[in-house]
Amino acid sequence: MALRRALKSLTPSNDQGEYYLTDIVAELARSSRVLPISCDEASAAGVNDRFQLSEVEAQLFRRIRERLGKRGVTLRGTPLVDDTVEVDEGACLEDGVRLRGTTKIGARTFVDVGSVLIDSVVGDDVTIKPYCVLSQSRVGNSAQVGPFAHLRPESVLEEDVRIGNFVETKKTVVKRGAKANHLAYLGDAEIGERSNLGAGTIICNYDGFRKARTVLGAGVFVGSDSQLVAPVTLGDGAYVATGTTVVSDVPKDGLAIGRCRQQNKEGYGKKLRERLQAAATEAKNKGD
Repeated sequence: MALRRALKSLTPSNDQGEYYLTDIVAELARSSRVLPISCDEASAAGVNDRFQLSEVEAQLFRRIRERLGKRGVTLRGTPLVDDTVEVDEGACLEDGVRLRGTTKIGARTFVDVGSVLIDSVVGDDVTIKPYCVLSQSRVGNSAQVGPFAHLRPESVLEEDVRIGNFVETKKTVVKRGAKANHLAYLGDAEIGERSNLGAGTIICNYDGFRKARTVLGAGVFVGSDSQLVAPVTLGDGAYVATGTTVVSDVPKDGLAIGRCRQQNKEGYGKKLRERLQAAATEAKNKGD
């Protein structure tokens, strides 16, 4: 109540015509008992513009790094860690790392240069390689992520999972020991234990109106440059041949192959090359 009364008493009686919240101190001193407290100069620094705000923010991040370092966290360069973040002993944060919100980092986990984690939980002994982005996701013990991976909200990686270069996940559970090492999109899916998704694999989860789910059993192998069109289920041990578009379920231990049969035409490469070269020469002579 005293604070409310003090706020009501504020007036813009100054050269700038502004309301100063600091005037409340004088008002409270007149009507209440005020006790002194001690603090360092930086903690009492004033903020009147965006530059001063950036300076005190830098001091705050420095104090957080100091606190983490004293608790056994290795910090290199100037990682920026919110005060709400938890980092366990033995973890290592490299330069340029940004940890936000309710993020938690497990023991002995390594977060490499430039990675950004938002409201995510990372287990013990995890390696997060450079320039990864994790949002509202969970990563199990001993997993590896990145470089340049993107875990979008509700992604869950279990223990020993490998998510590699330029792989994106969204609302997907990747079970223990599964791998997607290169250039894949995994959306609205469940990936079974020890499954392996080749480079360029895409889960087509959106038809323009609704999202659908894809389920892979344990030990599934998906060849490179394949598309899994949801909703679809691949049974345990199923194989998908390279370059296949899967539009229906694949049974346990089955092989799905959906590409055109290759045909070789003897000598046709030379004829095609000569024809294309002649066309290019003719166009050049015409000035095209």
